[in-house]
Amino acid sequence: MTGISKLLMTLGVIIFVVGFLMQFISLGKLPGDILVKKGNTTFYFPIVTSILISIILSAIFYFIGRFR
Repeated sequence: MTGISKLLMTLGVIIFVVGFLMQFISLGKLPGDILVKKGNTTFYFPIVTSILISIILSAIFYFIGRFR
């Protein structure tokens, strides 16, 4: 039972830190993100933002698994 509580506390701290950092980092308008505007239609595909978030989450989960 202590393993689940430790995991939940770790995830809570990670969510808190990410939420705090999101105030200062503007993700979503990076160079390489695709934005197409035609008439009344806008298509936005954040490819670079997705790759960056994937790398960050992979590193976080790697360190969580390493120190378990």
